[in-house]
Amino acid sequence: MRVAFVHSLSVPAGPGGVDAAVLDQAAALDRAGHEVRLVTGAGGYARSPLGALHAFAPDVVHVHHLAPDFGRSWATEWTGPLVATLHGPCPPGGERRSGLWQGRHRDVWLAARGGVRRDPLLRRADRAVAPSEPSRDTYLAAGMPRERLELIPHHVPAVRRGDTREHGAWVYVGRLAPETGLPELLRRWPAGSRLDVVGAGPLERWCRAAAPPSVRFLGVRERGALRRSLPGYRGLVLPGLPGDGGVPLVYLEALAAGLPVLAFEGAAVPRAVRAEGTGTVTDRDASLPAALAAADRIFPTLREHCRSVHAKRYGEAVWVERIEGLYAELVRR
Repeated sequence: MRVAFVHSLSVPAGPGGVDAAVLDQAAALDRAGHEVRLVTGAGGYARSPLGALHAFAPDVVHVHHLAPDFGRSWATEWTGPLVATLHGPCPPGGERRSGLWQGRHRDVWLAARGGVRRDPLLRRADRAVAPSEPSRDTYLAAGMPRERLELIPHHVPAVRRGDTREHGAWVYVGRLAPETGLPELLRRWPAGSRLDVVGAGPLERWCRAAAPPSVRFLGVRERGALRRSLPGYRGLVLPGLPGDGGVPLVYLEALAAGLPVLAFEGAAVPRAVRAEGTGTVTDRDASLPAALAAADRIFPTLREHCRSVHAKRYGEAVWVERIEGLYAELVRR
C-alpha cells in the first residue's frame, strides 16, 4: 500500500514529541512492506501539499501535524481516503494563534472555534485517530462523530534492558514551560532527592533559579541516548496540569524502558497509570517526599509489568495491525 504522511517537521525541538511519533510510524509501515512518502515543506499556512500528493498517488493520505508548512482547506479537494491523527491540544494544523492553545483549554479552544464542524480537515477526514482516551473524549465532546473517531495509541520501539538504579535519581522529560507543571514541581522538590530534568523551554532560567541543588538540568538529549539511560532511573515524574488532555510520548518511552511513572492528580496521565498499573498517582497538595518514598518502595516491583504493558498496548506490531486494518477498510470503500 502507498501511504502519504503529511507532516510539518517544524514542531518545537525536544525529546520525543510529535516528530518522533510520526517518524516511528513511517518506519514501522516501511518495515511492514508499505511504501511511505513524507510530504513536508516550508511556505506558510497557505501552502498546499496537493501537488506532491497527486504526483505520489497514494492509496491513503494520513495527516499529522500541519503548521507551519500547510493550511487545512486543501483537504476538501482531496478525493481519496484521508486519515487525520489528533496529536496535539488543538485540531490538526497546530495553530497557536489563540491564548487558549494550551492543553488544559483544548475544549474551550474548540468551542470558541465552533468545534470540529468549522475545521475543514476534520470535516473531510474519513477517520480521525485519537492516540489516547482523554483525547478521544475531548473530540467527541467537541462534536466529532463517534463513527469517524478511532482510538489507536502511538507506539515506540522497545528499549534494551540496562542496569536499574544506575543514576539513583528521578527523571523529568519534557518542555520547560508553564503548561507542563514543571515550575510547580520544582518549587516543591525536596532537597534530599535527586532529579534530572531533560529538555529545554522558555522557563529554563526561572526553573534553574527555583530548583534546589539536587536538581540537574541536562538540556535536550539525543533520543537514542535518552532512551538508553531511562532504565537507570528510579522513575519518571510527570506533573502535568489539571485539565491537560494528552498523554505525552515520554510515558510510552518510559514503559518501553521498564520505568514506572509518578503522576499527579488532575492531568491526563493518571488515568493511564491507574488503568494500566504502571506507577503511582499523588494529589497535588500531598507531601511530595512521602509520595516519592512510597513510589520508591513500589516501583522496583513494576518494571517488568511496565515492559509487558508496552508490548501489549504500545508495541510496533500492535500499532501496525491497527492502522493497517483502518487503511484497508477505507481503501475497500
